[in-house]
Formats: sequence, structure tokens, C-alpha cells
Amino acid sequence: MDRIHELTRGHPAGDLAVIDHDGARYSFGDLDGMVRDLVATLYQAGLRAGDRLMIVSENSASFAVAVLAASRIGAWVMPVNARMSHDELDALKDHAGARFAIFTGEASAPAREHADRLGATSRGRLACGDILLAGPLDTPGCEPEPQDATREGVAALIYTTGTTSAPKGVMLTHGNLIWNAEVSARLRHMAPGDDVVGVLPCTHIFGFASVLLASLAGGSAIRFLPRFSPEAVLDAFAAGGSVMPAVPQMYQAILAELARRGTPPDAPRLRYISSGGAPLDPEWKEKIEATFGIPLQNGYGLTETSPGVSGTRLDNPRNDTSVGQILDEVECLIDEPDDQGVGELLIRGPNIMKGYYRNPEATAQAIRPDGYFRSGDFAKIDPDETLWIMGRKKELIIRSGFNVYPPEVEAMLTRHPDVLQTAVVGRQVPGNEEILAFVTTRPGVTEADLKTFLHERLVSYKIPQHIFIIDRFPAAATGKILKHKLTETFAEQLTERDAAVS
Repeated sequence: MDRIHELTRGHPAGDLAVIDHDGARYSFGDLDGMVRDLVATLYQAGLRAGDRLMIVSENSASFAVAVLAASRIGAWVMPVNARMSHDELDALKDHAGARFAIFTGEASAPAREHADRLGATSRGRLACGDILLAGPLDTPGCEPEPQDATREGVAALIYTTGTTSAPKGVMLTHGNLIWNAEVSARLRHMAPGDDVVGVLPCTHIFGFASVLLASLAGGSAIRFLPRFSPEAVLDAFAAGGSVMPAVPQMYQAILAELARRGTPPDAPRLRYISSGGAPLDPEWKEKIEATFGIPLQNGYGLTETSPGVSGTRLDNPRNDTSVGQILDEVECLIDEPDDQGVGELLIRGPNIMKGYYRNPEATAQAIRPDGYFRSGDFAKIDPDETLWIMGRKKELIIRSGFNVYPPEVEAMLTRHPDVLQTAVVGRQVPGNEEILAFVTTRPGVTEADLKTFLHERLVSYKIPQHIFIIDRFPAAATGKILKHKLTETFAEQLTERDAAVS
């Protein structure tokens, strides 16, 4: 198998492949037919091997069809969340040199708005919706890239939205993505008959590779939910959802909705739930497992690692918040470990990206000559290859000469019964670094209450100098908190606090 579209091969044509956002059901045979039709349309429009095809989308069958069609042609898939602003989307389009853009209009009003703005027209119709296509676009640098027909050829160009303010285009090969899809399917025991709740945005690596492509690899049906809401997920469980990968914040919202209803979840077929993309709090894990009656699995990955690096195992669930054991064929090292074994995590294996598009300097900084990728995460590894993520290297706070790892403070804050969600960052001040905590809470709790709580549980140098109680966090479409935007978003409150302290 050399191309991601080959993940659909070998599955009976009559088996269910997709439950679309509107409830329409498509078999693997239906999916193959729609892909063939779209390939013909894209060829006629002028899409070439090596072109970048931007897919402006929210989760839908049209997205899956576009991904598989681009793979058949040899074009690079460039998934972009339709909820991006005009400026954000145009910046990515221009950086990538996208020659065509396709839009999932039926599932997304923002996608239709972008389609109108970029002059898209209907080039025909598939069973799952209109073929809304813009192009050839007048985009700088849109010449096709040289093609590599092996597994090392680029399949997808995915722009990061993580903890840095300057997104980079990650080139993932067909081999990267096929490996991850097959490993993810095996970890979850995904098989025909499974109903995979596809609520993570497929325009981001977790949803793209570990949900959509993994579902295809396992012969499972993916149920597309264009946007997360706890009500929609609970409806999907009631309708037969059996597998749900998600981020911790989604589970927190689901628990809150169940508490509001005062009823247990109706989830007759749910057999696997997992968390990734953000640190998992032990209190949340306990509550989620008690609510659903099954273990909450955990894992770790990055866009640059396709994304899988480690994961817990179905046959050996854990009662801690480690991110499981390192995956087969993946090698991990701890660079410059301290006396507790904590250092930067280095990763090598079939999951490592080809590089950052049009940024050889950043690629050379990220991937060592020996092939190890610098994760930028602090971690430690147990003798049995269990991996523990201790925090981002860039987020390490050095307070009065002591290293403070934000996840440790965050985990303790969330143990407070009135704290719903938290994020901790550092801020440089003259001669030192401050610890800033941002929290969402139930009504009535104060900063003084939270500091008292922490003083009883943490050494003094780990206590935040300021705790801000806020209404909501700046977040990516996945629900992941954008920590790099916290001090900017709450600059006014910080200024007021500084003035009061002075």
C-alpha cells in the first residue's frame, strides 16, 4: 500500500463507510464511486499531480471524498478549517501556493462564505453534495511539486495551530499517514461494524489521521459531526456510536451536560473512549470513567509525528495520566535529562514528517542529522517505555531558580471542586519569572480561595503569583487552549493587576 486512498481497498463494497452530517449513509462502494466522479471533475478542471488542493471544510463526507480524490491524482491535500478568518485562510493559501480550493458547502456555512469570496462555482454534483471548486487560483508559487510515487511522496500539507504564533506547513508522506492509520485502528481494535464518532475537526491532524484515516483502515463507519456540542455527541452515542477519540475539554462539556440533565448517558454500544491533544487531569479521568463505565484511554502525538507517538492499551488500561507506552517502530530519547529523568523528548520512526514546507531552516532545527525530531516537550520515560509528558519546553517556568512545569500546577488547580478548566503560563518580570494561572470556575470561588487551596498542596515556589478567573479561553477549533494567546487576550486584566501591585 503506497497511497492513502488505498486504505479503502479490501473492504466489502456493501459495508457502511460514512454516516454524513445530515444522516445520509454511504457504503464503501458508494464512497469509491463518489471519489471516481470527483477525480474526473478535478482532472477536467486542471488539477495536476503535485498541486496543492486546499479543502476548506467542516466534517462531512465531501471532505473524505476530496482527500481520497486528491490522493488518486497525486495532488497534496491541504485541509483548512472553514472557521478561519479571511486573513488566516488567505495567508495559508498564499504560503502553500494552493492552485485549487474545494469547499464543503452543505456542512458548513463558513465554507460557503469562503467559496463565494474566492469565486468558487459548482462543477457538478456528488451524492453527498455540490462540487464547489475555485481555481485555477492566481496564487504565487503555485507550480506543482515534483512527484515521488513511493510511500515517501507527500500526501498532506497540514498547518500547525499549536502553541506557537507562526504556523508552519507540515509535509506528511503517504507512508507517515498509512502507518498512523493502521496503528490507530489496531490500538482501538477498530473493525467493520464500529461507529466512530468523528467530532474532532478532520482539518487538524488528530481528526484527519487518527479518526478519518484510521476508520478507513479499520473498515469502520465514521459518523461526521461538523461541530462539537455535548448534545450532538450524546445523540451520536444514543444512535450507536461505539468509538470516540476526543480532547479532554470535550469530555468536560459532556459531563456538564449530563449533570444538567440529571441522567446517565444513553450509550448502548460505546466501547472505547480516548483523550489526546492536551494534558489529561486525573479528576476528569476518574469522573469520565465512572460516568461511562469504561476506561478512558490516553495518548500523545504531534502534527509533525503524523501524529502517533504513544498510547495506552485496551487490554491493559491504566489508572494514571501517563500517555501510555511508546508505539512499536517508534524510538524515543530524553535529551539532557535532569536528576529526575526529565528532558526534551526526541522521536524517530516512520511517523516523522518530511519537513516544513518552504522552510528548510525550521526543518533543520526540528530534525537532527540522526533523524530524531525535537518535540519541544519535556518528558520522562519509565523502564517499561511508559511515556510521561511534563510540559512544553518553551512553557517551562523558572521561578526563583526552580523549574516549574505548568501541567503540575494545572493538575492541582483542577482538583479544586469549583475549578472547571485551567491553563498556566510564565511571564518574565525584572529578575525573575512569574507564574500566571487562568481558570474557569463555578460561581462564588475567589482567587484567594484558590491560592489557599494550592498552598495546602504545593511547595511555595509553584504557587501562581496571579490567578485570573475568566469566562472562556482562547482556543483552536479542536478545543485546545491557545496558551500563547493568553497574555494577549487578557492584557487589560494584567495591566490592571500590575498597576494595583505597584
